Amino acid sequence: MKRNDLPSLLLLPFPPDPSNRQLLDAAYRPPLTAALSRLKNQGGAAKLIVAVACPVLHGQFLRSKTLSWPTAQALVAGIYAVISVVCAHLSIATEMDGGPGSVDATVVLVDHDRNKRISEDFRPAIEPNNTVVVDLATFTTAYHPWNLVFHVRTELGLQLYQTFLKFAEGKQTLVQEQLVPVEGGLTMNTAKKDATTVPPQTSGHPVVCLGGTFDYLHPGHKLLLTAGALLLEVPRKDSAQSCRYIIGITGDELLKNKKYAEFVQSWETRARNVIDFLARILQLSDRGWKDVTRPQIQEQDGDFQASFRNGTIHVQCVRIQDAFGPTITVEDINALVVSGETRSGGQAVNDRRIEQGWRALEVFEVDVLDAEEISDEATKTENFASKISSSAIRQQRAQAKSETKI
Repeated sequence: MKRNDLPSLLLLPFPPDPSNRQLLDAAYRPPLTAALSRLKNQGGAAKLIVAVACPVLHGQFLRSKTLSWPTAQALVAGIYAVISVVCAHLSIATEMDGGPGSVDATVVLVDHDRNKRISEDFRPAIEPNNTVVVDLATFTTAYHPWNLVFHVRTELGLQLYQTFLKFAEGKQTLVQEQLVPVEGGLTMNTAKKDATTVPPQTSGHPVVCLGGTFDYLHPGHKLLLTAGALLLEVPRKDSAQSCRYIIGITGDELLKNKKYAEFVQSWETRARNVIDFLARILQLSDRGWKDVTRPQIQEQDGDFQASFRNGTIHVQCVRIQDAFGPTITVEDINALVVSGETRSGGQAVNDRRIEQGWRALEVFEVDVLDAEEISDEATKTENFASKISSSAIRQQRAQAKSETKI
């Protein structure tokens, strides 16, 4: 694989605490703007992993970690919102396989405590816990090689960068031109850290479900899929059990009346893109992506499946032809992830399950990507919505096709 075909990495240090959209924008817009601008100008379709290092996990034991789902998904949502606003201003396509000049960005939470000392003889290894989030040592062991590594030129950013380089020794030889310092933003940390400030922790679930069209996979889709993955309770690798992540994907027949329906991606393409995206969060190998460029998918008509982390995580994409999908055909689903637009659908699902004598699902609602929460008047633009709307992306492709015929 050529170096320019590899993904690049942006290391983002420790978010503001307390945090909101405006503070995340102040902290992260400058480095995101620098990295996205550089990758856009490479010419091809670039990939960027945005690794946010923060103490997101809690627990005394390595294999017994927990997280606060509301806090974690809000952080991911806030960063995807900043990415979307920046890309709207820079005219960068954000969807997967967006073509030349596009940047396919993925936000990955990385557990890291900057106050934890590292012994001189420490050797990083892959150490999964019972969540999908990994620590910095595991991240550097499993995520490599890189095209470019962007690091923030602040005190905390440089500390994170030096720790990353220590962990990454022996995984990839990075030359100076691949290491790109970028300016950091303003980060304020005013919260006092003690045992009482740990937010309520969220119980993991062995079977999580969500649904959508996932046409031209964009930041809104990525947030939804990541939020669902954060709810998984991942068994130990020596366990005979596995957790299941079921994604209902709307069938082609139901999309015939969509705007610019002729540009809707096929169900098979959408399902493959969902699994390819989830691989960036779920796949762990000490050889990184040297051997595996795409996950192995078992493909049947309307049912695509893949396994990750030695079979402890099983992903299943199923074709759905109605509003309920597998939620009323698979009894052992535990949790349902919805967006603000599909909130009422969650109640309808539980009503049907109760009618069938099944237990109701625990419903989790994902934050929305909203430019108005983080932007001043000059940046409240319709372009933001167009960059994260599948229908607008189809419109852009239709217009591009018509222009080539002129």
